[in-house]
Amino acid sequence: MKVSIVTPSYQQGQFLERTLQSVANQASMDFEIEHVVFDGGSTDNTVEILRDFSPKVRWESKKDNGQTDAVNQGILATNGEIIGWLNSDDIYYPGAIARVVAYFKANPEIDVVYGKADHIDLEDQAFESYPSEPWDFERLQETCFICQPALFFRRQVVEQFGLLDESLNYCMDYEYWLRLGKAGVRFGYLEEKLAGSRLYADNKTLGSRVKVHKEINDMFKKLFGKVPDRWLFNYAHAVEEQYSTRKGNGPFFAFKIGMNSLLAALRWNRRISKAMVKSVCRWIYG
Repeated sequence: MKVSIVTPSYQQGQFLERTLQSVANQASMDFEIEHVVFDGGSTDNTVEILRDFSPKVRWESKKDNGQTDAVNQGILATNGEIIGWLNSDDIYYPGAIARVVAYFKANPEIDVVYGKADHIDLEDQAFESYPSEPWDFERLQETCFICQPALFFRRQVVEQFGLLDESLNYCMDYEYWLRLGKAGVRFGYLEEKLAGSRLYADNKTLGSRVKVHKEINDMFKKLFGKVPDRWLFNYAHAVEEQYSTRKGNGPFFAFKIGMNSLLAALRWNRRISKAMVKSVCRWIYG
């Protein structure tokens, strides 16, 4: 069996070698690994690391249309039966790919498998577990319990359902899991820790919370025709945290989040659900 690992990269030289090494350490006689890196033309030490790293990896460094485009290019440039996507600041834990391969072999009916993961700091130290949960499509629409570097899928999934949506900059992974789940693709949950997902103040998602939540809401509207109340609340909370001049968790803060949630419901869903009204009342009045 051949496993293709795709790494999109841009200006992550401080982490890239650790990412590459975490893949190289997965080597096994039981399967073949091909690792490709599509870099968006980094100007730090990324190219030097890619050129000098041993064992050699396939790589390109040129301007692209962002992370999603880089992942899609990588998928198209590989031919492994199993595909993994590992960002250039994340890492696999020892033995992760071996456990994934064994799971796919033992469960031929499963198209996608994901495992547990940690949030790691700048020094690769885990400081909290990612909130992973067993597969439940309805629950996935309320919260993204799948950690992207801890998920792998069969190539036939791409052949049948296409690549990532390149119009998305933040939630392209979440949209893909939802799109596959909606189509009835079979997911499996491997209750072992497979990866470390780096979380720090400068990374893309943490630095753009309002933009992230707006894109998630737009994505839900496009994919399902409406946005779940949970994500409308999340958006309202992000807006209030970013733009409010009054910090804290007092009554005024709760009132503003409640009102922003109702406005968000009108903006995306054109209506306010009874459940939303009840939730806002509980949020404001306790």
